[in-house]
Amino acid sequence: MAIRPIRLFGDPVLRAPCAPVGLVDDGVRALVRDLLDTVEPPGRAGVAAPQIGVGVRAFSYNIDGDIGYILNPVLVEVRGEAEPVGEGCLSVPGLWHDALRHPWARVEGVDLDGNPVVLEGEGLIAQALQHETDHLDGKLYLDRLTPEDRRVAMREIRESAWF
Repeated sequence: MAIRPIRLFGDPVLRAPCAPVGLVDDGVRALVRDLLDTVEPPGRAGVAAPQIGVGVRAFSYNIDGDIGYILNPVLVEVRGEAEPVGEGCLSVPGLWHDALRHPWARVEGVDLDGNPVVLEGEGLIAQALQHETDHLDGKLYLDRLTPEDRRVAMREIRESAWF
C-alpha cells in the first residue's frame, strides 16, 4: 500500500490507450490498493492507473468521501449537452480550465472478484467518470478545451516550474 507519484503531462503513458485488466492476481490487487491510497488525500476526485504509470483500465475515485475503484470501466452513457465545467488534473498541476463535459454519466466495469460495478450520477461524479475514462483512452482534459483555452493551457504548461 502506497501513495504513488503522479505522472505528469509529457509522460508517454498518459497518451497511450490502456489494456484491459486480465487475470486478477496479486499485482492487480496491489495496484487497486495503491490507486485507493493515492486518491485518498483531500482534493483528489480520481486517479487513473496510467497516472501512476500503469497502462491498464482501472481507476479509483473519491467523491464526497465515497472512495472506491473500478476495473475495466466503460463509459456506456452520457446525458445532456456537453457544457464547459471548471476542471483540473493531477497530471497537469496548477492549471484549471473549462472542459466540455456532459452533466450525467454512467460507467460499467467490475471489481476484484469479477462482480459488476456501476457508477453513475450528475455533477462531480459525472465529471470524474468522464475524466478518468478519458485517461484510460489516452486523453487528457486538455483535449476537451476550446482551441483558445488549449493554447492558453499549453503556454501555462510551458511556463510552469514542473514541466
